[in-house]
Formats: sequence, structure tokens, C-alpha cells
Amino acid sequence: MKVSIITVGTELLFGQIINTNAAYLSKQLNLMGFDVMYHFVVGDNAKRLEEKLIDAYQDTNIAILTGGLGPTQDDITKEVVAEYMGAEMYMDERVKSDLIEFFSKRNRRMTDNNLKQTYLPIGCTPFYNATGTAPGFALEKDGKIAICFPGPPREMTWLFENGARQYLEHYADKKMYYKVLRTVGIGESDLETVLLPVIDGQTDPTIATYAKEGECALRIASQRTTIEDAKNAVDELIIDIDRYIGEYIYSYNNKEINDVVVDLLKEKNLKLSSAESATGGMFATTITDIPGSSSVFISSYVTYTPESKINDLGINGEVIQEKGVVSPEVAMDMAIAAINKSGSDIAVSITGYAGPDADEGHSPGEAYIGYVYGDRQGCIAVNTSRSLRDWNRRYFVLMMQKTVYLLLTDKMQ
Repeated sequence: MKVSIITVGTELLFGQIINTNAAYLSKQLNLMGFDVMYHFVVGDNAKRLEEKLIDAYQDTNIAILTGGLGPTQDDITKEVVAEYMGAEMYMDERVKSDLIEFFSKRNRRMTDNNLKQTYLPIGCTPFYNATGTAPGFALEKDGKIAICFPGPPREMTWLFENGARQYLEHYADKKMYYKVLRTVGIGESDLETVLLPVIDGQTDPTIATYAKEGECALRIASQRTTIEDAKNAVDELIIDIDRYIGEYIYSYNNKEINDVVVDLLKEKNLKLSSAESATGGMFATTITDIPGSSSVFISSYVTYTPESKINDLGINGEVIQEKGVVSPEVAMDMAIAAINKSGSDIAVSITGYAGPDADEGHSPGEAYIGYVYGDRQGCIAVNTSRSLRDWNRRYFVLMMQKTVYLLLTDKMQ
């Protein structure tokens, strides 16, 4: 069954808040087997909201609306939906009782305009709100369904999980299952080209590629009559995909690469350390963001200046003078110093120019990543050819994560 999502609120159009409700609803509805066809955003204007309802029902059976159910005059969603469906209003005694109790528990005076929230369309299915004051509801007429939620994400999520989900399950004719594969080392266009033999003619499961800074994700999804059939179809397709791009896949369950690295370190009972210049400790932060990383991460040495590299890591000043602070030799010496000082099993380092300006004849985006793991050591050159400082620093961190991942999986060339 096809669905439209209509989020109501002028503040959304002004960019004052982010529309997280639509993203949440889309994800949940797709997993339930619904086809989300449209997202509409409309301000607190009755005429324009009615126009969006008309647009939604031209091509979809269900319109899900969030926002505009509160006590103020600009909260008009309920009234517009009721009028569109030809439903009169009634006062719901349970909502009124819950509302009085809500304010009483908080020792707050309930103004008269709050009673506006106690009125619901006759014939609706109410969704009583245990997390706020405005209830949600579902209203059906002539095969068209409107489901209304209050705008605050916490309330909307609770009402979906504790009322609307069960209501919608009666209308779901398919079940969806999907997996997200994460890749690094191959661009989106190359990824699609390599997978053309799998993608061509594919109707179900479907394959979608998504580009992210320095990496790509694949979403493999299937809609079948049972969740078991959908899962089997997805798993079978992943086997085919793995034959083509297995060397680039680092996660089969949508895990970030730093999470995967920590898992691998734990699995192999190995310790990691880092020495960072251009990234200023950002790599270490991505590792220590993961719960339990203290069992595998020992030390991070942030040596941002040539002097700190000499004094804190013991890098030979003559090497810096002769080769330059941004050089393969200095990157290697930083990694060796990190592993020697920390006693870790693996060390990764970086020295580079994040930008935005060139420095000492080097372009912004140029960096060198050193690594040591047992008898394996080496240096990887990186050059983004970009002058965007923040982008370069994030990319450098990703390449450091990739380096550790390749070492731990014996994929380092």
C-alpha cells in the first residue's frame, strides 16, 4: 500500500528544526512493507494543508501527518483532516482526564485553550499519548486513511510504536527485509559498473548505492509475503555481490569502520596506538567513541608541531629538516615511535596538510599515513586535491581507519 508523509509546521520551512519525523516514519513504514511515495512539508496554513492532502490522495492510500495537534490557534491539522473526511468532532473524556492529570502532577495551571486537544473526529481510532498532551488518531473514509501524530519526535515515536504500528499492520500486504553493506576503496560509479551484471534486470531484491565521504554503502532490500522469504532473497543476492566486490566490503550489517576495527582488535586480542599531526587526535576520538575500546586502544600522541614530534616522539630533527615534516619518512618514524613508546601491537600515524592553503610547496589535502604491525610496516600517500580543511581531516581519519582494517584482515597490498 502506498503512503504519503505530510509534516506540518512553519518552523520546518524556516529551517528552525530538522525534520527527523519523516525520516523515522519512512524507515519504519518501509520495513513494514509500505511504499512511501512522497514527503510533503507545509506550514501552519489550513488551505495549503488541504491542498497537500488532495495531492497525497491522488496517488497514495494513506496520508501520515505529524505536527499541528497542539492547543494553539495555528495548530490546524486535526481540523483540516476532519473537514476533509467529513467528520464532526467530539470531546474525548479520557483525553480530558489525562490532560487534567498531566498538569496537576506538574503543579501547573491548565489554560482553557488546552481543551482544544480533547476534541477528536467522530469515528476515529484514538492513540492516547502517555508522553505528552495531544493524542494521535487514525481516520478512514472511502478507502483513504489519515493518521495524525503530534510533532515532538519523542511523542510521535511513542505513539507510532504504541498504537499506530498495530493499526497499520492490518493494511500491510508485504514484509520488507534489508541489509546495508559498507565498502571502502571503491567509488560509487565504479561500484555500480562492477555490479552491473547483478543489477541489470533486478526487480526484487533491489540494490541501491549511497556515496559517503570516502566510502560507499549498498542497500539490498526485498519485499515478500513473509519476512523469511524476503531475508532469504537478500542473503542469496549478497552471495552474488560478494563475488564481485568482496575485497571492498568491510561490513555486512551497516557498522561504521571504526566499530569494525574495534571488534577486530578485540577478536584478535591486539592493542592499537596512534600518532597524529594533521588530524589533531580525531582518529583516536573515533576509536574511543566505541564502548569498550579501552581494552584495545592504548595511547594517542598528538604532535602537531615539528618540535613536539622531536620532543614527545623522539623523531630525528635531521630527518624533518632534510625530508620535510610532511613526508613518508616522518610518517614512518611517527608510527615506529608510537608502537615503541606504547607497547602496542599496531600503530598508525599521519602527517599532512589539511589546508586550506598550500605549505612549503605541498598542496592542501596531501598526507602520509605510516603503519607498523609485526614485521609489516609501510607508508601510504594520500592526496585529496581539495582545499576544504574539514573534509580533508575527516578523509584522512577514514584512510587511517581503512589502513588498520586492511592490516587486521590481511588485505593490505
